[in-house]
Amino acid sequence: MLSTWFDAPGSRSSPLAISASTHPHTTCISCFDERSLAFHAVGYARGSHKPAVVITSSGTAVSNLLPAVVEASQDFVPLLLLTADRPPGLHEAGANQAINQVNHFGLFVRFFYGLPASTDSILARMVLTTLDSAVYWATSSPYGPVHINCPFREPLDNSP
Repeated sequence: MLSTWFDAPGSRSSPLAISASTHPHTTCISCFDERSLAFHAVGYARGSHKPAVVITSSGTAVSNLLPAVVEASQDFVPLLLLTADRPPGLHEAGANQAINQVNHFGLFVRFFYGLPASTDSILARMVLTTLDSAVYWATSSPYGPVHINCPFREPLDNSP
């Protein structure tokens, strides 16, 4: 069902972008401006009646999605927002672009979940169940955006 991904490139979101772009059953559309990308995703979801997946880096990049999230919420358009984030140890420690992304979109999303910081001990089942729940909330009446915050530790390369 989720075959079209919209990505605003950033180093912190590279694990998500690499995974999406290398999957054989996905189409990825990149844009360097998060606000434009989010509205492009709203248009896609509105026209296709399928949830669009938006991938963005952390910090103020996430805030640039807000106008499109509000529109999607008001117009009942399904969006799945996957926002990269710093791990908790870098929050409130002066790290660049480490703003609080928990419930960042407030009441404009139908579902929010903050994944734990990436480690090898995170069960794939937990991540898949979270994504399944997010898709359910995005595509159940009333349709609308959902937000999953994804904190990544460095290195952010293509390691497993």
